[in-house]
Amino acid sequence: MDPTFHDYQSRVEDWHWWYAVRREILDQKLATLGLDRERAMLLDVGCGTGGASLVLSQYGRAVGLDRSLESFRLSSDRPYTHRVQAAADEPLPFADGTFDVVCALDVLEHLDDDLAAAREIHRVLKPGGTAIVFVPAFNVLWGENDDYSHHRRRYRKGEISACLAGAGFSVEEEGYFNFMLFFPMLAARLAQRILPKKISHDMEHSDRPGAFNGMLRQIFRLELPVMKRSKSGLPLGTSAFCVARRA
Repeated sequence: MDPTFHDYQSRVEDWHWWYAVRREILDQKLATLGLDRERAMLLDVGCGTGGASLVLSQYGRAVGLDRSLESFRLSSDRPYTHRVQAAADEPLPFADGTFDVVCALDVLEHLDDDLAAAREIHRVLKPGGTAIVFVPAFNVLWGENDDYSHHRRRYRKGEISACLAGAGFSVEEEGYFNFMLFFPMLAARLAQRILPKKISHDMEHSDRPGAFNGMLRQIFRLELPVMKRSKSGLPLGTSAFCVARRA
């Protein structure tokens, strides 16, 4: 990951339309699991600067894991009960069957060996525990943000499900989200390729709320009722998700 990314993330993830609605989608998924909020243990793999903890901590004790100590410095005010420095695609420093839920929110795409990470997520989950995985979708949407974030790949929903199934999971939900903005983003990414010198890095990575931030958030939020009713999400989207259970 670009060394400046966590600093950028810490400045935007509380208000940015994409992070804000992604937290709402995460909340929807967690709400269906029937967790004992007094006892549940939740692991945030590749936690970055900790925005997901604002949701995870409402469902139990949230543990943040990241390879970057800088991410912990920037997230010192986040409601994690513990912070652990480790890499997602190496053996995790937890015993088998420790967690009720493990989240990997836009993490696997950064890794050379996403299957190794999925196997470790499977190992540290309790039997019957749940993995919630979000990843960027469709290689046709590859753009400057992927390079900036040091992504290795983008996924179709079947690819992320196959990765988790290969690690021993039973896949319960798979699909896409952010359908409403798929085609505008596709147009923007194509424009980046055609006119790379005229499309500014700052247009996609502004650290201040722009004029359209609220509008984009409301457009994205229109998908929430569909996501709540359907286990398959939307037919297209800029992100893919998978919810899988350790048998």
